[in-house]
Amino acid sequence: MSRKPELKGRAARLARLFPAGPRQAARTPFVLLVVLLLGGGLIGLLVLNSALSEGSFKMDDLQRDTKNLTDEEQALQRDIDSYSAPDALQRRARELGMVPGGDPAFLDPDGTVKGVPSAAAERSAADSVVRPPEALETAPPAPLPPTPGR
Repeated sequence: MSRKPELKGRAARLARLFPAGPRQAARTPFVLLVVLLLGGGLIGLLVLNSALSEGSFKMDDLQRDTKNLTDEEQALQRDIDSYSAPDALQRRARELGMVPGGDPAFLDPDGTVKGVPSAAAERSAADSVVRPPEALETAPPAPLPPTPGR
């Protein structure tokens, strides 16, 4: 008594398109595929996020190093500028016992001498006295003696 009624016409044609028995599709492979795709996506995002964070930390370290090196370069450039200033060069030259040179003479390509050479100024007795470095730092540099012809 649980027989199905006989279908006729259009209903019969549509009934043939559907499977006859109560079959269910295998859901296990589909569910596993979805879980694997979602898990792989999450793991990929985690790896990408970690790589970006590591890159950010490295960039911060490099920026800090760049700032420190720039500050050091500027300090060294200030030292170079202070040591190469004319008054500092003159003071250090006098500390080494150097004296200003006289007037130079120049040779032309044909062998003639241009200008009248003069000897360097003699060192005074005050210049030949050895002084401690502390005294040299506080003492103003001695004025240059006038050179003839200027």
